[in-house]
This record gives sequence, structure tokens and C-alpha cells, in this order.
Amino acid sequence: MTGPAHHRDPPKNLSQRDHRRLIGVLGLFLPAMLIVVAGLRPTTGLPPWELLSSVSEYYYTGAVGILVGILFALSLFLFTYGGYEGVVADRVVGWISGAAAVGVSVFPTSPPHTLSAPSWWRYASSVVHHISAIVLFVAFIIFAIWLFRKSSVPRREDRPVDKRRRDDICLVCGLVMIACVLWAGSSMFTMAPIFWPEVIAILAFAISWLVKGEAYEPIIRAVRRLSGR
Repeated sequence: MTGPAHHRDPPKNLSQRDHRRLIGVLGLFLPAMLIVVAGLRPTTGLPPWELLSSVSEYYYTGAVGILVGILFALSLFLFTYGGYEGVVADRVVGWISGAAAVGVSVFPTSPPHTLSAPSWWRYASSVVHHISAIVLFVAFIIFAIWLFRKSSVPRREDRPVDKRRRDDICLVCGLVMIACVLWAGSSMFTMAPIFWPEVIAILAFAISWLVKGEAYEPIIRAVRRLSGR
């Protein structure tokens, strides 16, 4: 028996919430893990613990396994992201972002200027990398601004307060990602490093998925249990 028409169809199963949380956690820890592992495994030709010009350049450091591993893990989670029943856009954007994550990891950007490019590297790899990165962030922006904020309750004021709060956070995350993509794009004219706009965009992406996955719920339950004692 179906529920009232104003209630949105629930996810296919409870694992969808954990699915979103895992995607968010991977993004949340990616920048810090790259910096720490690259610092602990210094690369000849690069000053240890010095930030590189972009997150993608960590492909040429001792943190390459972290970068490629997390990107492939993200792609698998995105490919298998089911979203809500009857919402085809969830799956289509998931597939597109999953493919883009593979493109970012398989086709590395150009190396830092102090390092030589591997013999197999071609300029086309950098082109595919940047296109894939743009597609990936556009997909994350679509998730945050549109898909995560969808509801079968037309009027915002009729939605639960918690839902409205999550929607607002996801909207802010989407706007932050847009600003960071434009900030990074300006480097084509300024030649400035894009590490920080990339990191901020990654964190905004991670927060939007964690909020959508209601990652704060276990903390709230733990606090309630403790206060109940």
C-alpha cells in the first residue's frame, strides 16, 4: 500500500544513506591525506611538505595511490548510486560523475614544472583530465543545488524543518563549488595556483553528500543516549 501522495518515495534501501555518507567521507579526507602522505613520502625534485599548484599534481608524488584509489572508489560509489525510486536524473548524473572520476584518475594532468613528464604522458592526457574534472564538479553542483533539494512537497514551508535546513546547506555547498570552479578557471589568465579553490570545492562537495546522508544523526543519537543516562 502506497503512502500519502505528498511523501517522497524513500531510497531503495537503507544502504543509500550510508552510500552517501561514504562518498562524503572519501571527499572530506582526500586533501588532508594527499598532503600528509606526500609529506611522509617526499619526491625528489619537490620540496617536502610544500603545497603543490593543484590537487591533481599529487599524482606525481608519493600520494599517487591515495589520489587514484579514492577517485576509483568514488567512481564505483557514484556508478552504483541509485538515488530515489523513479528519479532517473539521480542515476544519470551518478553515471556521468562516475565516468568523470575515472577520467580524472586515468588521465593525469601535467607534472609540476620541477619534474619531467613520464615517457608515456601526452598533452592529450591533460586535456582529458581537465575536461573530466570540470564534468565531475558540474555533476556535484547539480547534485547539491538540484537533486539533493528535490521534494514531492511543492511548498518549501510545508516541508519538515530538518529537510529545509539540509536543503539550505546543500544550496550553499553548490554555490561555493560554483565560485571555486570560476576561481580555478581564472588561473588560465592569472596563472595562479588552483590548489585552494580545488580543496574548498572538494570539501563543499563532501559536506553536501554528508548532509544529504544525514551523517550527523549517529552523533545526535549518541548525545541523546548520554544525556538520557
